[in-house]
Amino acid sequence: MHARAPATLLLCLALPLVASAAEDAKPASVAAGRQVSVEYTLTLDDGTQADTNVGGEPLVFEQGAHQILPALEEALDGMKVSESRKVTLPPEKGYGAVMPELVQEVDLQMVPEEARFAGAQLAAEDENGNRHYAVVREVRESKILVDLNHPLAGRTLVFDVKILSID
Repeated sequence: MHARAPATLLLCLALPLVASAAEDAKPASVAAGRQVSVEYTLTLDDGTQADTNVGGEPLVFEQGAHQILPALEEALDGMKVSESRKVTLPPEKGYGAVMPELVQEVDLQMVPEEARFAGAQLAAEDENGNRHYAVVREVRESKILVDLNHPLAGRTLVFDVKILSID
């Protein structure tokens, strides 16, 4: 009976290693602190495709670091590699409502000549180095109407997302 004791002891010592290896083999899921790589298509509430990276470079972000919309981050939590999901975000969970006070008139000279047309996109830096974006809405005789709202403000966003990898 004593001859078997060392084998039994070895077997007992090996069991925790096997259990640990099984835990490591579990598929990773999207969780705080993980690097997540996704493929996505963004469609607006009217069916217009606003953006996609399908067939291009994946979007890589750290879950929980607020590098993407918080509501989208929340919807992806717990997903696994190769899993796909459609996520619909109303304006208040996306880029917010359109704020009329962010549509302003500026002097014609404040806008570069090549951007003096409806739909032109502008970028400027404030004194703190923060970038701000605007869209020209209307060109008048001596003024230009610019919209400082995010271009997707007021829109329902529909994301079709596929998890490509999790590190």
